[in-house]
Amino acid sequence: MQRQSPPNQHYVKKFIYYAALGVPHVDIQKYRLKISGLVENPIEFTYEQLLNMIDTKYTKDFHCVTGWSVADVEWEGIKLKRLAEMAKVNNDAKWVIFYSLDGYTATIPIEDALHEDTIIALKMNGKPLDIKAGFPARPFIPHLYGWKSAKWLTEVEFVKDYVDGFWEERGYHERGNVWEEERFKGEGYSHKGWKRNPIF
Repeated sequence: MQRQSPPNQHYVKKFIYYAALGVPHVDIQKYRLKISGLVENPIEFTYEQLLNMIDTKYTKDFHCVTGWSVADVEWEGIKLKRLAEMAKVNNDAKWVIFYSLDGYTATIPIEDALHEDTIIALKMNGKPLDIKAGFPARPFIPHLYGWKSAKWLTEVEFVKDYVDGFWEERGYHERGNVWEEERFKGEGYSHKGWKRNPIF
């Protein structure tokens, strides 16, 4: 069966690792993942607690906005929807901001955050994430480009209003859907509503 490839992506054998702000030092004993913002029950988890909560294992491709993809990556993690339910997210929340240990941020619509396939990934191909891949945790949203999958994740904040993340303020798309080829602002979905421009 021939693999369906997203528009203008090509498959490579290995990940190409980026660290826009440098690879941070991780003190796993002090590490906490916080769920914050428009929630009734702000919560935080240690790394060991997260490992014990793993509820999802699947094989999905990874797609980078620069045009490369890696096929059949095995991911293990926790459904973000489950963590949102534990935190009791307010109905006013429309966006989710991911914060990383290095100061990086990424923003996605809440409907993508609560998608059944959206996880907080802790393992890749049967092993804990290594530091280049975002140890100890990163979100993974299979249908969005990889820049939304913020490495070295420390906080997930639910907010009402759209805020640019690191790459979004540099012109990258508010949502970043792979199949809609939403690489840059003005293409497809916008935080101001749906629109389509014949870019390509």
